[in-house]
Amino acid sequence: MKQVILHNIRSHYNVGAIFRTADGVGVDKIYLSGYTPAPEDRFGREVGEISKTALGAEKFVAWEKVDDTLMIVRKLKAEGMTVVAVEQSDNSVMLNDFVAPEKVVYIFGSETEGVPTEVLAEVDTILELPMLGHKESLNVSVTAGIVLFH
Repeated sequence: MKQVILHNIRSHYNVGAIFRTADGVGVDKIYLSGYTPAPEDRFGREVGEISKTALGAEKFVAWEKVDDTLMIVRKLKAEGMTVVAVEQSDNSVMLNDFVAPEKVVYIFGSETEGVPTEVLAEVDTILELPMLGHKESLNVSVTAGIVLFH
């Protein structure tokens, strides 16, 4: 079982791209927290920017808007999920050294701020992509693709 939490992802296009990737790798559910936009607005209307990049995947991958990221992390851990934050940290494990557990939920954070410290304190593992160039990170949707296909 593979699930995803998207926390404070501001770009509708990144959210749509992650939905499309999630469908391709068989993600069971995506939780949207903070200001991450949902595929439907509060009136139940389709959000065009998300559907444009998701190409309909948002209709096949279950999703839920959640108010409290820490609450959903604790709930999923109590249900036996291993919670993995994708973030740069002194305590991180490099992707090439990581063996994905059978029941895993990955947290991807804000394009500029990453995963909040209080959330990192609750996770089982912090996972990092090795960066060899001058830039310290990749676009969140690209990172999600790499991690979810690993």
